[in-house]
Amino acid sequence: MRNTPPVRRGVINAAPRSNQVPFPPTLPPFARALTERNYTDPTPVQSAVLAPEMVGEDLLVSAQTGSGKTIAFGLAIGSTLLGTEETLVRAETPAALVIAPTRELALQVQRELTWLYQYTNAQIVACVGGMDPREERRLLNRGCHIVVGTPGRLRDHLERGSLRLQSLKAVVLDEADEMLDLGFREDLEFLLAATPKERRTLLFSATLPKEIVSLARQFQSNAQRIATQAGERGHADIEYRAVRIAPHDIEHAVVNLLRFYAAPSALVFCNTRDAVRHLHATLLERGFAAVSLSGEASQSERNHALQALRDGKATVCVATDVAARGIDLPGLNLVIHADLPNNAETVQHRSGRTGRAGRKGISVLLVIPSRRRKAELLLRDLRITAEWANPPAADDIRKLDDERLIETLLKAEVGQPDDMVLAKALLVRRPAEEIAAAFVHMHRARLPAPEDIAEVRDDKPRWEPRDHGARDKAPRSFEKGPRFEPTTGPMTWFRLNVGRTKNADPKWLIPEICKQGGVTKKDIGSIRIFDNETKFEITEAAAAAFATKATAYIQGEMRITAAGAPTRGFHDKAGHDKAGHDKPAFEKPAYDKPRYDKPRHKPNKGAGYKGADFKKSSEFKKGADFKKPDFKKPDFHKPGKGKPFYGKSKKPKPAKG
Repeated sequence: MRNTPPVRRGVINAAPRSNQVPFPPTLPPFARALTERNYTDPTPVQSAVLAPEMVGEDLLVSAQTGSGKTIAFGLAIGSTLLGTEETLVRAETPAALVIAPTRELALQVQRELTWLYQYTNAQIVACVGGMDPREERRLLNRGCHIVVGTPGRLRDHLERGSLRLQSLKAVVLDEADEMLDLGFREDLEFLLAATPKERRTLLFSATLPKEIVSLARQFQSNAQRIATQAGERGHADIEYRAVRIAPHDIEHAVVNLLRFYAAPSALVFCNTRDAVRHLHATLLERGFAAVSLSGEASQSERNHALQALRDGKATVCVATDVAARGIDLPGLNLVIHADLPNNAETVQHRSGRTGRAGRKGISVLLVIPSRRRKAELLLRDLRITAEWANPPAADDIRKLDDERLIETLLKAEVGQPDDMVLAKALLVRRPAEEIAAAFVHMHRARLPAPEDIAEVRDDKPRWEPRDHGARDKAPRSFEKGPRFEPTTGPMTWFRLNVGRTKNADPKWLIPEICKQGGVTKKDIGSIRIFDNETKFEITEAAAAAFATKATAYIQGEMRITAAGAPTRGFHDKAGHDKAGHDKPAFEKPAYDKPRYDKPRHKPNKGAGYKGADFKKSSEFKKGADFKKPDFKKPDFHKPGKGKPFYGKSKKPKPAKG
């Protein structure tokens, strides 16, 4: 560890993008690569990092995702690696190390640095989990200039001796806050402690909590702090929308949103792997070209999924937060939060996948009524004003499809001579209206059908400030009313094959019943939980639709079937017979407890046993009477001065009081 001065308190705020000038002077190899990629207007972070006063300094940069950080630190360490030269000579050990939190982000950084350093003869090696470590070890032993990897895999190579850091000149920590959240602090400290003290350290993070500042003070030397101005880049190119939706219509809302926006590339976020699998299967069934990303996928599967999105073979990606961290997809202009995130930082990282490099993007949050307050708090923490609305209706999507089709046909180029010959042949056989109608039918058949979604009204907020002055005006019994009115009316019983043995609990049973049967909590009546099953009531008005949908819905081993009302009375442990039906009520038989009149005799345990005479065991006879021995009170005497003694014993008796 290094004993270094603390981080400078002065913060350099990056200027807005509209006031930027062309890229600061860079080395010819980098200028050539940037020109070929049409990089003419730098982002605020790039301008601040490449300022003349920052050359050779340690940097602590707070910048939002999608702000051009990779190009910024790639050019910043370029001057450290090249100096005044234009190309790099062959290196035995790496001169720069870039650490990223996830495999996708590390591979993306490698791709960006590859084209940026293409004219410098730099060798860039990626070391990430899920790849062949033997191939990585072979590339490291051959020699390279820059190593990009994840903390765990880099530490493994360092401990095995295949990664040597004695010649390191620069270290970059990309998205350091995410690495600490994922529990990589110990690995980071191990890697940084193995680097030379003279190296340059650049730390990039979306936020700067206390842990990041502590890490910077520990491993940076007199670091310059750079921060982008709040609100200038974080969400300027992203349009936020909050969609009110019922719990059982979340999947339908995702389908309609994808159809309404018709984005060439969209990203749908879920909180769990099971939710990713289920939603991915649903979208494939609806006819979407969808791929999935989650922690259970291998690196090869992840690479294929991302490549399909880049090639346009897939248009939708369903992913978890960790799997999608650091993904940069060109043309991604729609992000859907199918599951509401747990904190504002997650919303920021998810939405940051779109609206990058000056492109516009849309971020949609699906909000069920019970999570309305949480969504408002998340948006408030991010200082974002979202537009609240209902999901797109099926009729609106069909009208939009017709408009897009007409616009596409009007902008289409005139066919070639061969096309005109075929068109005239078709007109001879069929009228023009029938040919056009057949074309429209074929076009609509290729599109996934929109879903009919029930409208969720924007009722009063779930909480209101209490008027304490009105307490005396209202009766005492009405101060605390029920949160939901009790369900009344005729009911129908159903059976679920989950009971106490599988930890059945209303906390998760009610949401599952609502999801499987497409009902709300108000449609559910009584719930009776037995050892191997659960019986519950559904209002008669919703029972028919519930039975149709619930019996067709399959979620693991859970099944819902129609059942009769549970019978009251004494039941066996399971509450039903072997066939699964309730046993008829019967009274518990009364059993008389047997009386034991025969006296119990104590066994002979020999001399010294309580109640026995002090005789030798050989003198006792079977069946002899046992008499209680006579005990005589011992004599006490006081032999002169001193404490009293017990008989002839030398041991003093403890004094009382």
